[in-house]
Amino acid sequence: MLLGFKTELHPNNQQKTLLAKHAGVARHAYNWGLWLTRNILNHNFNNPDSKLKFPTAIDLHKLLVAMVKPNNYWYYEVSKTAPQYALRYLSVAWKRCFSKVSGQPQFKKKGRDDSFTLYGSISVGFNSIKLPRIGWVKTFEILPDNVSPKSVTISKKAGRWFISFKRETASINTEKSVDVVGVDLGIKSLATLSTGEVFEGAKSYRKLESKLSRLQYLNRHKTKFSNNWKKSQLKIAQLHTKIANIRKDTLHKLTTYLAKNHSQIVIEDLNVSGMMANHKLAKAVADMGFYEFRRQLQYKCELYGSKLIIVDRWFPSSKTCSNCGNVKESLSLSERMFKCEHCGFSCDRDLNASLNLAQAVSSTVTACGLDNADVPRMKQE
Repeated sequence: MLLGFKTELHPNNQQKTLLAKHAGVARHAYNWGLWLTRNILNHNFNNPDSKLKFPTAIDLHKLLVAMVKPNNYWYYEVSKTAPQYALRYLSVAWKRCFSKVSGQPQFKKKGRDDSFTLYGSISVGFNSIKLPRIGWVKTFEILPDNVSPKSVTISKKAGRWFISFKRETASINTEKSVDVVGVDLGIKSLATLSTGEVFEGAKSYRKLESKLSRLQYLNRHKTKFSNNWKKSQLKIAQLHTKIANIRKDTLHKLTTYLAKNHSQIVIEDLNVSGMMANHKLAKAVADMGFYEFRRQLQYKCELYGSKLIIVDRWFPSSKTCSNCGNVKESLSLSERMFKCEHCGFSCDRDLNASLNLAQAVSSTVTACGLDNADVPRMKQE
């Protein structure tokens, strides 16, 4: 299977200038292509009898070479693949828009998500990588052996340059200690397993929120685009990156542990966007990173030979008694202990939900005397 590898670059000042030029050319080509395609769409909307053909990525590049490059000499200072891939990404963005997967692509702004893709003669060394028109650039860590990527993507975040590429990785079937485990995600604790294990969330935003607020407060009256303003913006961006990295580190450790040691992992199909609509819980939900948890778990289950089972979001895992199967009519968020009036069973609310998720798989496989209407809808990923 293909896995992404991402690491930080350690360029010198000359290489930093070349990287910034590549990012600028890619951004200029993307914005020019977006301007042209929007004009074509507006013309076709206003003139239905004389519509113009919507250009492909190849058509846009031909027009770019004929119309833009002769008038902008700095296009020749960078690799030609940087604007080519920028127009490819624009074409993909329009296809997603036309298929109603996402909205219209927006113009890119300097200093925000600067990135570009290079293709060509790329060589990987011990702790350096050779890039077209840039040369050998050092990295902060050792690069994988026997890798020859055809293309690499370079991005800038909080003043630091990163490089990423895909590499072929063989699946690793690890020895599993648990057959089926239910995982209940929550705000108080990130994950509660049916085995009784509880994993606390990093809650990095909550811990560093006061520091972030202080930096933003000190930046309020600085002159925009001044040197002091740029320094302050960089500090804020670095703190945002630190918050995100702490959250990702916690999620990586948890998802790796689950995929390596459990044969079948059962989670709920959470409506994260709906949870984010609740203004009282949105900050806490975003701080946990439920979407990132599922994304990591999907590819790690494939990597380590596990199965990820998604239970339907309407399955009443919290309201159902894991001992007798009785379903409560209502259960408020303030009730942290689940108490069954039918059989007298009592346990932690999150543990009860994770037990129900684990039992949902066995009941579906063995039929366990349940009607089809009682079996929750599930899918494997």
